[in-house]
Amino acid sequence: MITHKLHIPNMKKNDEQMVSEVLHDVWGVRNIKINPQTKEVVISYDEKAGSLQDFEQAIKEIGYKVETN
Repeated sequence: MITHKLHIPNMKKNDEQMVSEVLHDVWGVRNIKINPQTKEVVISYDEKAGSLQDFEQAIKEIGYKVETN
């Protein structure tokens, strides 16, 4: 399992549920922690099943910017 932190600069507090749902749909996800105040998402996933690019793409497809930390 691998863990990455992403920054979503245009995420608002009320967007947390939508971002969570989209990320949970990505194959290989194990755990997601979203902090809407810092606009950070910590994703743990099975690197054999998914990739960081998969999560970034899922976020971008719903209209958000993504920055990796």
